[in-house]
Amino acid sequence: MHIKPFKAIRPTRDKVSLIAARSYETYTKAEREARLDNNPYSFLHILNPGYKYHKEITGTARFELVRNRYQEFKEDGIFIEEEAPAYYIYKIVDRDEQEFVGLVAAASVADYANNVIKKHEDTIALREELFKNYLKIAGFNAEAVLLTHPDNNDLQNIYEQVMSARAEYEFTTTYRDTHYLWPVHDPTLLSKITLLFRNIDPVYIADGHHRSSSSYLLAEELKKENHQHTGSESYNFFMSYLLPESQLRIDGFTRMVMDLNGLDSEGFLIALDHYYKIENRNAEYYEPTKPHHFCMYLDGRFYSLKLRKGHRNFENALEALDAQILYTTILKPLLNIKDLRSDTRISYGKGNNDMIRVKEQVDSGTYAVGFSMPPATITQIKDIADADLKMPPKSTYIRPKLRSGVTIYEF
Repeated sequence: MHIKPFKAIRPTRDKVSLIAARSYETYTKAEREARLDNNPYSFLHILNPGYKYHKEITGTARFELVRNRYQEFKEDGIFIEEEAPAYYIYKIVDRDEQEFVGLVAAASVADYANNVIKKHEDTIALREELFKNYLKIAGFNAEAVLLTHPDNNDLQNIYEQVMSARAEYEFTTTYRDTHYLWPVHDPTLLSKITLLFRNIDPVYIADGHHRSSSSYLLAEELKKENHQHTGSESYNFFMSYLLPESQLRIDGFTRMVMDLNGLDSEGFLIALDHYYKIENRNAEYYEPTKPHHFCMYLDGRFYSLKLRKGHRNFENALEALDAQILYTTILKPLLNIKDLRSDTRISYGKGNNDMIRVKEQVDSGTYAVGFSMPPATITQIKDIADADLKMPPKSTYIRPKLRSGVTIYEF
């Protein structure tokens, strides 16, 4: 694959811990307001520019204000621009002491178009267009696409060499994740890293399908508008975090459905019996750890569902994916959930621990039934991407999660 160093816009060392923010959608309204009220440096002030005017602003007007607020942070010296192009080694140590070490770099839009960068999820055209317009008007991207690649000892040795020096950034978040960043300016190391990645093909999108597709759409649009297009312009690349696949962590998503599509609980269980061996666990939570095993919560009881062997004749990697099995055996035929992206009767949550919330939601009557499943594996993700197939939405919750505002890529 083709990557290149870039001159990141990034916070001064003394303010990075104040600026760094999670993805905007992950905050509750109360959390966002608390941070906006108490931290004038939070990147959320850029992402939510209407806060300054105590007004909700949407669409193009919001994108323009995002650009204005970002420029103000630069003018006030809160952000600085790297003096020369660099790669950035980024390490995260999470609350469970899991360590992630990868490289922030500019990845080629052409590699995305030519399937050197492979995809495993469908994207929604409306979201692609919306984010493309955001990037064009705001003029920057602050959230790296997470790409994963096979482990490489030569890269690891370079990372360890660089990390032996003091990090430019070292800060801990309220989530108890500690973040470290080392800019790499040495021309010899830059060349070595670039050449090592030239021999890595393919790589896979782990998280950020809409961000990468929107970057591709933006590049195509700006290329048409630029009569002196050369291919080296910044819009021909997008900011990525390249992580060895052994370090990737994949959690599953739970599913909740509001009703049983006209069935009562007994009728639903009888219908399930065609596909599954069912065991009533009563109040005992069942955590599925084997492929094609599910946990279901219905009418105050947990159930284990184990797909019968007669229904395990899979023709491709997608058909063997548990999220797809749940869709083809339960959600679509029994509960009439046909479009997983638009049906308002279904809701998602991340991780097996989310079954606690699922239980609460079903017990309250908000939903009728909930399911959990083992997470997908990196092998499944790669096999599905290699076959040019696409997973159902919310099939994987990928870690690590970077913070916005630590490195920024301008177009």
